[in-house]
Amino acid sequence: MTFFEVRNANVWRGDTLALRDFSLDLREGESVAILGPNGAGKSTLLGLLNGELRAEARPGTSVRLFGDDLWALWDIRAMIGVVMPEDVKRFDAEETGLDAVRSSFRGAFGRTRDMRFSKRETSDSLAAMERMNVVHLAEREFGRLSSGEQRRILIARALVHDPRVIVLDEPSTALDFAASIELGKLLRELPASGHTLVWVTHHPGEIPPEVERAVLLRNGRVFADGPKRRVLTSEKLSDLYQVGLTVRWSKAWCEVRGV
Repeated sequence: MTFFEVRNANVWRGDTLALRDFSLDLREGESVAILGPNGAGKSTLLGLLNGELRAEARPGTSVRLFGDDLWALWDIRAMIGVVMPEDVKRFDAEETGLDAVRSSFRGAFGRTRDMRFSKRETSDSLAAMERMNVVHLAEREFGRLSSGEQRRILIARALVHDPRVIVLDEPSTALDFAASIELGKLLRELPASGHTLVWVTHHPGEIPPEVERAVLLRNGRVFADGPKRRVLTSEKLSDLYQVGLTVRWSKAWCEVRGV
């Protein structure tokens, strides 16, 4: 089933036409990596996907989520979990790990004084934290956690709704090598539990074997789209990033080096 369908869309960010005549289908059960240089349109595509941005209204343009042309933001959050690194800054340093996760049920980033949670919401939050190996941080202050721990808390926030799709924007940004490896292992388990991954990244080398498809963006358009071994080639990536690159594959991992 196609959960995200875009046809001939123009999407503006301020005075900039960030996506132009843009068309793309994303399907449930098929995890995909989105790559491209700065300014390619990745962030705008995420804004369109999570409902924060809308396409210009014009003949021939359509944007559908799970088959619908109109949707509420709350419905999107329940079906698509979006994890963005800048969300770390939205929490007070004194927020507990558990409340950072539970507040997702209220569409908030942190617990207010009058906010109450049911036993079911607390149980689901702890279960999501267990999946991300951070349940032991439930009572720790968010500001005292490492970058890797904070990132796993963010992903647990998305998982509490049991969304059909998880969107990961640069999941390893600002993480050290060990934290990046640990996070990658946990994320690789999500497709096996029925979640479709949309993995947005600058780095082909971090795309796990479970992600079968790659979409390359350039100048607000799809530059290449298809099975990742056909798309992530030396020629295409060199053209995309305008630098000489050599691609080698090792056990379904893409290794990229400069020429």
